[in-house]
Amino acid sequence: METTLREMTLAYREIRGHTEKLVSNLNTEDFMVQAATHVSPTKWHLAHTTWFFEKFILEAYQSGYRHFNNEFNYLFNSYYETVGEPYPQSQRGAITRPTVAETLSYRKYVDEQLLDLLEKVEGKDAEKINQLVEIGLHHEQQHQELILMDVKYNFSFNPLYPAFQERKDQPSSEAPELHFHDIEGGLVEVGHDGNGFAFDNEGPRHKTYLERYRLANRPVTNGEFLEFMNDNGYQTSHYWLSDGWQKVNEEKWSHPQYWVKQDGEWYIFTLAGLKKLDLHAPVVHVSFYEADAYARWAGKRLPTEQEWEYAMEDQEIEGNFMENGSYHPNAYYDGGMFDKAFGETWEWTQSPYVPYPRNKPLDGSLGEYNAKFMANQMVLKGGSCVTPRSHTRLTYRNFFYPDMKWQFSGFRLADNG
Repeated sequence: METTLREMTLAYREIRGHTEKLVSNLNTEDFMVQAATHVSPTKWHLAHTTWFFEKFILEAYQSGYRHFNNEFNYLFNSYYETVGEPYPQSQRGAITRPTVAETLSYRKYVDEQLLDLLEKVEGKDAEKINQLVEIGLHHEQQHQELILMDVKYNFSFNPLYPAFQERKDQPSSEAPELHFHDIEGGLVEVGHDGNGFAFDNEGPRHKTYLERYRLANRPVTNGEFLEFMNDNGYQTSHYWLSDGWQKVNEEKWSHPQYWVKQDGEWYIFTLAGLKKLDLHAPVVHVSFYEADAYARWAGKRLPTEQEWEYAMEDQEIEGNFMENGSYHPNAYYDGGMFDKAFGETWEWTQSPYVPYPRNKPLDGSLGEYNAKFMANQMVLKGGSCVTPRSHTRLTYRNFFYPDMKWQFSGFRLADNG
């Protein structure tokens, strides 16, 4: 256990430190912006992840723990009803105090207390605290990704198209020809096997039956999606699910989020500012409805999450992740069986986010982490260019509402065998 706790201490320092490094180039004004109710200000992310360690570890296990500020227990609770009333998400941008400097001081205070606890804890408490810190660090990594998603969304409302981080244009290579691999299917096993960390929604491992199917060698590209647009894809109702068609008309959808047309050419707003659209890179920032409509237009379909996971079980988890620092999908292809299976873009599946057979949420308040969101959302797989590499697993089940597209979401096609 001592070795495990020592490793956890190193991981804690590294991951918490990376969050602050991630936002180190932001100006004070940038930390406060909340352009819509589904995103959060960067300052709130910094505080909420700190609240998580304070609420679920320090309050329970640090004898005589004194809060940095008692009011933070209300301000920075996200949705945990069992530990108190959460502050409304829609109003997070209205919290000008605490300041950014106070928020960073709050992080430092909690870090010192937590690291001190890790040095002293022994026995059964050590094992439990180790588990809680591990959950907290994966939670922090989720918020690292959310920070990048939300900064991009918030910056996109500025007509100057500001850059979060400057970078040179990435080299582009031609996407390999689209083809499909035949997969036999049958009675297979999916889900996490219990070895290593996983969230409670990833297990238990269980059997499921798959009919023979085919899965594309790579994701759909910007150029291919542009063909759908030019063929009146957004104006043709029979490609769309009813709810999706309603969104198209209500919100006047005509292209993926962040696409901008200037002087007859398409550009895309990125975390490095406005860039010319690379037709060979995977399409990103599309909703489930758009992915599904494209698949219908192409005469194909989206894979189920079980089909995706079973097909990718022998693929190396390598690719363009947050650590690469590009924060945008690239057009580099290695020619593998399933190119860009991990990193680049989260891939929509046609599977609703529901519990696996015999699934049991965590006991206590952390049971609210995943289970209560298992309604009206769709599963995505694979990780993206803003997902931490060490946070990515074959069995990871990301989930969003089908109309959302501010996340780095794309898709690959499937077909019946």
